Amino acid sequence: MECKELEIIPLRQWIHLDGFLLIAGPCSAESENQLLETAQALRSSGKVQIFRAGIWKPRTHPAGFEGKGEEALKWLRNVKQLMDFMTAVEVGSPRHVELALENQVDVLWIGARTTVNPFMVSEIAQAVKGSDVAVMVKNPVNPDLDSWVGAIERIHQAGIKKLAAIHRGFFFFHKTPWRNAPMWEIPIELKRICPCLPIIVDPSHICGKTDLIRDISQKALDLEMDGLMIEVHIHPEQALTDGEQQLNPIEFDDLIKHLIIRQKINNLDDDTLERLRLEVDELDQELIEILARRMAMIDEIGHYKNQNHLTILQIKRWQQMLTDRLESGSQLGLDKEFMHRLFQLVHDESIRRQQRIFNSNKSKE
Repeated sequence: MECKELEIIPLRQWIHLDGFLLIAGPCSAESENQLLETAQALRSSGKVQIFRAGIWKPRTHPAGFEGKGEEALKWLRNVKQLMDFMTAVEVGSPRHVELALENQVDVLWIGARTTVNPFMVSEIAQAVKGSDVAVMVKNPVNPDLDSWVGAIERIHQAGIKKLAAIHRGFFFFHKTPWRNAPMWEIPIELKRICPCLPIIVDPSHICGKTDLIRDISQKALDLEMDGLMIEVHIHPEQALTDGEQQLNPIEFDDLIKHLIIRQKINNLDDDTLERLRLEVDELDQELIEILARRMAMIDEIGHYKNQNHLTILQIKRWQQMLTDRLESGSQLGLDKEFMHRLFQLVHDESIRRQQRIFNSNKSKE
């Protein structure tokens, strides 16, 4: 999976940036006064480049507030003219795109539920074709990097060069502190395979509640993400959607003031850092060699099991081994969840290799 060749206009060429990109505004556009008051407060901070608002709200149940639709686009257009903000809305259909462009919306974003639908993404791509609008693609609900990249490629093929990804976290079966688990390894991999693509982090949807937003926002900047999209409502306690994850303007201003902007290292002129990185490189090579030796031993075990008609999976052995490894790792200061995921991967690969041995011998019979 590679998307390094995408031709994308850098953020700084179409947004006047001094640092990282900030997108802010309410989850939903509820009234013209609500939008104007929120925008006025954000304008006072002088930090926000793009004002966002939900116009169409795809709720799980139809009884929920599903947005004001076309009427709210007129309010947003008024905000753009009075406050001199660029504006952004979510679109879920070609008709949404048409109405947004008619009302001079600058940035369209494709939501998580739409990203997974290649038919709808293709229709939206056709709708934006030939326009100068910017498009941002949120990650799919489930942790599927391929679907995310595919949606981005479809929009790019429509001729959109003002393009970015939005990381809003992923649905996770296990209980976590967040509404959507950040799974940072996925946006980091996206940045690796497509380094020219800006990635904006949406702490509001990752966290689901305001007390976690600061840590996620700081983590995003520490991982060299390109900006933040944060939900801000003039009166969150009165919000018609997701009030628990929206900051008020004072809280938002305090958050931005306390974020630490760390220096990016673009060349290896730091001798200490270079020495430490070389040591890490050497340790990684040792890890690779140890894994190779371990898998060779697994192959021997696989042949022995096959010759003696033993099952591949022996659950008691696996449970005891996992318990022992987690305990050993914990004593050395390693996180148990990390160790569990690591050994689950190793175990899955061991099962796969032994299954291949069993299948290979069966085909020879």
